[in-house]
Amino acid sequence: MAGADVQEIHCKTLLNKIDVPRFPFRWTMNPYRGCRHACTYCYARPTHEFWGLDSGRDFETRVFAKVNAPGVLRQELKRPSWRREAIAIGTASDPYEPAEAEYEITRRLLHVLRDFQNPASITTKGVLVRRDVDILAELSQVADVHVNFSIGTINEKVWKMMEPGTPNPMSRLEAMQYLVENGISAGVMMAPLLPGITDDEANIQAVVEAAHEHDAQYLGANVLFLKPGSKEWFMPMLREAYPHLTPGYNRLYHNTYAPKEYTRSVMDTVDRVRRQWNLPDRATAQENMTPRGQLQLAFTA
Repeated sequence: MAGADVQEIHCKTLLNKIDVPRFPFRWTMNPYRGCRHACTYCYARPTHEFWGLDSGRDFETRVFAKVNAPGVLRQELKRPSWRREAIAIGTASDPYEPAEAEYEITRRLLHVLRDFQNPASITTKGVLVRRDVDILAELSQVADVHVNFSIGTINEKVWKMMEPGTPNPMSRLEAMQYLVENGISAGVMMAPLLPGITDDEANIQAVVEAAHEHDAQYLGANVLFLKPGSKEWFMPMLREAYPHLTPGYNRLYHNTYAPKEYTRSVMDTVDRVRRQWNLPDRATAQENMTPRGQLQLAFTA
């Protein structure tokens, strides 16, 4: 976003272990803190509060670039205890947020992963990933590479309101297609689906059809969840833009996650539409690949 401040910092460690059964990975790394994509629903917003900043404007305008991250990662992957487990890149900030154009930290991390033949994953709404098709191709020769593009809707009005700092969803689909054409495994994560806004069958059908037309190799989805720190930022926007939905959201999100019955219903619709277009789900597609490691470029929040 305009007026954002990028501050260079040095990290002591980069890899972060995650012990959450529902997650398909155990290790994450984030080249940046904060994100100018400014998605209103982003679950990573509260991470800024750890540093005495707020989860609203500060998260969007005060970005920290971990300029020594590639060197730190190289040292961490050299440890005798490291077992070449998959690393998810970009779980708390988009690795292709605008600062990456200048700092190229994500690109240099991909070089390190290639050197160590290490599996990994990136979730992104960015299109700068096209720049890195060369190193992704090299990495794909020694590790499984999956680039997951987060696209919850192709509706322009909803996109501009919910994700004001992100590239147009159609440009993300074009970036995905470009990677696939160059031999990189890539697909779509419909994430998150928003109750009453993007969870209807018409929106799901539109995204799945567009993913198919742009050669997505798989498709996954998840439903919005609202953590403390994110909810306080998202709900005022909802009240202004969709006041009639506010009571329903208050009922659905008195806890972080929507009720299982609702989530199951939405996911059943996604699965049915996905099968209509002969798109495999993400987990099945990636399990069926010849193991060479696992690099996944995957969603943020």
